Amino acid sequence: MSLKSPLRRVTYLGSAKGGSGHWFAQRVSAVALVLLGLWLVVALATMGGASHANVVAWLSSPVAAAFAVLLVLVAAWHAVLGLQVVIEDYVGAKGQRLAVLIVVKFVFAVAAVIGVLSVLRIAFGVAA
Repeated sequence: MSLKSPLRRVTYLGSAKGGSGHWFAQRVSAVALVLLGLWLVVALATMGGASHANVVAWLSSPVAAAFAVLLVLVAAWHAVLGLQVVIEDYVGAKGQRLAVLIVVKFVFAVAAVIGVLSVLRIAFGVAA
């Protein structure tokens, strides 16, 4: 039997979960999204009223394609991180929470794969 108070037993132990790592990952992905979003807006704005063929030619360059793939992946990752917090906060039943988290992660994984394949299809000039 311990003579320590309940407060003393838990002092300095911190959280039992990885909340700080999740918080940091969400902030890093937000900064990356801002930078990649600015890149996309500036790149498209400098093209002005470019035709579809010009935009496809621009996206066919390796640098533009790489940044576009990064944008798709970071956006999906950031969305999953944000929705995970909302789901963990507002879905009460543990089994239901786990099911919703699995569905959300699966949907965003599929969306990210579709986005990456779409960019690569344009980048490599694969016809429909």
